Amino acid sequence: MKKLVAKNGKRMLEKLIFQARKTLVEPGLDPKRDSLIMPWATYSPWLLDKEFQACHDIIKDYTLVDLLRCYELWHLLSQVAHLPGDVIEVGTWRGGTGCLLGRRAKNLGLDCEAFLCDTFEGVVKTGDEDSSYSGGEHADTSISVVEKLIDKLDLSNIRILQGIFPEDTAHQVADRKFRFCHIDVDVYQSGKDVLDWVWPRLPVGAVIVFDDFGFASTTGITQLVHEEESRDDLVCVQNVNGHAVFVKTR
Repeated sequence: MKKLVAKNGKRMLEKLIFQARKTLVEPGLDPKRDSLIMPWATYSPWLLDKEFQACHDIIKDYTLVDLLRCYELWHLLSQVAHLPGDVIEVGTWRGGTGCLLGRRAKNLGLDCEAFLCDTFEGVVKTGDEDSSYSGGEHADTSISVVEKLIDKLDLSNIRILQGIFPEDTAHQVADRKFRFCHIDVDVYQSGKDVLDWVWPRLPVGAVIVFDDFGFASTTGITQLVHEEESRDDLVCVQNVNGHAVFVKTR
């Protein structure tokens, strides 16, 4: 009986919060496709990781990525520590997750650089696949903002590439290999262009993390992941916390 009451209570709470979120925050939510996700699991491994907590306390005001996704980036980079290659993030905004990855690489003792790529002028390459973006969003940043965060974390393993990626800046790293790629570009075409460019530069076992997977405002990235996930050279994990993860298998 208690379990039934708890289950029904959870469903009612989910419906109330979903409706409030749809009305106040994300008008694009579609009840046929979207629901409020409230997992029963409670394990919070970031509470056991003092290095992560210290870093997150510094970077949290420089990113729109929530705690769970930040920790996933932190953890996944450690899973590819044995591979050759650098780290690349496309869609850096104010540098929060990029510097998180740079700090993690430093803590792991990785002999690599972290390349943070952004226009610093907002989102580009919007198209019909993108329900909520028209171009220019997230322009409230600058290289100096990212550089200040780099200094706060005392990082020497980070390079900033300003411009549209890959068109404007990829030639600077064309001869590099990458063990880890974070794609946080919000829109379909930009995500596809980054994926196509970086894929041949990944060793087997390397990881790509797509941010923005599954949000009502970033339908283009969700579409891109679904188009690519059936390839025979990767494993895709649809982590419904807002990430999709590709692992290169050959």
